[in-house]
Amino acid sequence: MPTLQIKPASACKFDVLALGEIMLRFDPGEGRIRCAREFKVWEGGGEYNVARGLRRCFGLRTAVCTAFADNDVGRLIEDFILQGGVATDYIKWMPYDGVGRNVRNGLNFTERGFGVRGAVGIPDRGHTAASLLKPGDFDWDEIFAKTGARWLHTGGIFAALSATTPKLVIEAVQKAKEHGVIVSYDLNYRPSLWKSIGGQAHAQEVNKEIAKYVDVMIGNEEDFTACLGLEVEGTDENLLELDVRAFQGMIQAAVQTYPNFKVVATTLRAAKTATLNDWAAICWMDGRFYESRKYPDLEILDRVGGGDSFASGLIYGLLEKGDPERAVHYGAAHGALAMTTPGDTSMASKIEVERLMKGGSARVQR
Repeated sequence: MPTLQIKPASACKFDVLALGEIMLRFDPGEGRIRCAREFKVWEGGGEYNVARGLRRCFGLRTAVCTAFADNDVGRLIEDFILQGGVATDYIKWMPYDGVGRNVRNGLNFTERGFGVRGAVGIPDRGHTAASLLKPGDFDWDEIFAKTGARWLHTGGIFAALSATTPKLVIEAVQKAKEHGVIVSYDLNYRPSLWKSIGGQAHAQEVNKEIAKYVDVMIGNEEDFTACLGLEVEGTDENLLELDVRAFQGMIQAAVQTYPNFKVVATTLRAAKTATLNDWAAICWMDGRFYESRKYPDLEILDRVGGGDSFASGLIYGLLEKGDPERAVHYGAAHGALAMTTPGDTSMASKIEVERLMKGGSARVQR
């Protein structure tokens, strides 16, 4: 019997639903936020980026569960979502008061970084519509049982937004399990989000409760330590050269603590500079470990969304191929390609991902 009992595509309208916040990203390009005179704008959000990658790169049917203030900024973000092909069936529109005292849309000012100057993110997301979402706002029985979804993806960024969003995540994952929907969760620990609401201690309290309902747990080594209290021992600065048994030990501890985990995956990154990273990933399933191809000295244009693109490639490999080894290769290759283009979301095609998985070069394609 397969480890992941996935519903057939014919029984569901959507392959994957994402639950999370989507913000408008302001990108100063090669400049600095503090000196900028113009920005490019993109949409982005940790959970949404996964759904968009699955739709645009891998061709799956995806939708997002989120909320916006009903004004022109919200409609601009909606337009980006529509361009990405992600269904908007489950967007909640909240009345805008004309000022933003009660509800607004999130903004994210992000510098890509270069060389010795690391990437910087300055979110402006207080009182956003998505942070006001609470249990009961979505009819999960209708969504999962009648409309139909095969997979739910959410994560630790959305769970950190307010006092109500973790309760909504718990409601969603419980309902997903009740209706036989696979649940993936990206721990995505952001200290700045938890700082004013209890810090790491509260992050662990929330994430340990959510983890009880997760089938596919995703994160990097910092995420597992900060969110679940699992330590990685024996690592050094070059993650691609270290003995991966250190990470295997962490994953085995996770599986022992949460026997409901059917797949655990972690990215391995060593940031030599903002524009030169070592990159790889490992995945556990059915008692075995699988390692991706290693990408040493990967040149980075924009690292934001690399982990989300790893998650979408991993989910595609599990959902459509049923093969954890191929899944971790899809994830690592998709994440690597996503970091070669600007913006939070992937601009890669499945053909490009599969070519890179096979060791394809960067020679010009004609």
